[in-house]
Amino acid sequence: MIAYTIYIVDDEAVARKGLSLALKKKQYVVKAFESAEKVFDAMENILPDLILMDVGLPGMSGVEALKRIKKRFPDVIVIMITAYEDVQTVVSAMKYGAYEYIVKPIQMDALLIILRNAFDSISMRKEIQNLHDKYLNENLPCFIGESNLIQDVIGVVKKIAKSPDTSILIQGETGTGKELIAQAIHYRSPNFQGPLITVNCAAIPRDLVESELFGYEKGAFSGADQSGKIGMVEQAHEGTLFLDEVGDLSAEAQAKLLRFLENGEYYRVGGTQKHTVKTRIVAATNKDLSGLIADGQFREDLYFRLAVVKIEIPSLNERRDDILPIAKHFLLEFSRKFSKTFTAIDPEAEEALKQYVWTGNVRELRNMIERGTLLAEGPTLKVKDLGFETRNNGNGRHARSNKARHMLKKNHGLLVSSVIVAGCGGGVPF
Repeated sequence: MIAYTIYIVDDEAVARKGLSLALKKKQYVVKAFESAEKVFDAMENILPDLILMDVGLPGMSGVEALKRIKKRFPDVIVIMITAYEDVQTVVSAMKYGAYEYIVKPIQMDALLIILRNAFDSISMRKEIQNLHDKYLNENLPCFIGESNLIQDVIGVVKKIAKSPDTSILIQGETGTGKELIAQAIHYRSPNFQGPLITVNCAAIPRDLVESELFGYEKGAFSGADQSGKIGMVEQAHEGTLFLDEVGDLSAEAQAKLLRFLENGEYYRVGGTQKHTVKTRIVAATNKDLSGLIADGQFREDLYFRLAVVKIEIPSLNERRDDILPIAKHFLLEFSRKFSKTFTAIDPEAEEALKQYVWTGNVRELRNMIERGTLLAEGPTLKVKDLGFETRNNGNGRHARSNKARHMLKKNHGLLVSSVIVAGCGGGVPF
């Protein structure tokens, strides 16, 4: 049984003592205070689950104390105690966030019912929070790396995730981890208990885009499933719809997606009933959408619908300080997976990793460390284990080319953040 903590705030000593004794008999942890000022001091050290607050306190009134408590500690439940049922006072108290009120002389049976209901709501809130924390621990990528701005990036993810429906566009090269950013947003959002549905826009045939996204009714077209089909948009109800490679959508598919984004309504193929869903749209692309818009290959109005918030992910070549932390993370991951005993990367191998031009970004680095860990014996991963000899294309790709050096020097001052995301539960960093 959970031992809930109750603070009693009443200037009448007899009332404090009587309530304290009665509630302690019910196995509650009780502390009593004669003024609002004293309860504030106590709350700086230990927060109660619930406060029984007398309205007519000397000094700061009970209603004024309620306002301050709800502003500073919004999750603490406050029940007001009043000597008489004054409508104006009760209305004010409820307006400022009181859970309930009770009139003196207090009937213990009535108070205990109120307390039981209040603590049931606390229990439910904690259960939901614990479930959310479990989702975060198991699914949410956590940020690691050498960047001084890494905490700023975490803050941005937290901020944009708070909205359940703001559209987000993620841009970055192949292999930089766009899908993991989408996962991080979803599992921090109010929609975390809903589904995260991923649509690879580049993989859907042009003729099937509408039926895949919005579903179809039975007999809608030749070859259609006789029971009909629920589309990916509908599957993402009260969750997140992740549109990967959105830059590859055809002009026709872009128009149909835009209509849905404008009002959240759609029709299944072959159907006449209008459907509505609530979902957050997160889109990603490795293409320059601005260039596609200029060339007439991507709708500008769709772009503005998708890019309410835009996130740019830098390439691995733009954040070389993160190469070794990522590599060591993968070394530990694959050493455990393959039951190996790797504990370090040889200095020569470290230098080779730092000088290599990563056209495949973190995905390429991951593959290299996986191969080396699987084939080598350890305990130190050496340069020969990384396969640079076989991976070299004859132009010295494992060494930084003059062009790459120039690009990195040019972009160094423009780099906003050097961030990687590593799966806290064994996921993939980027």
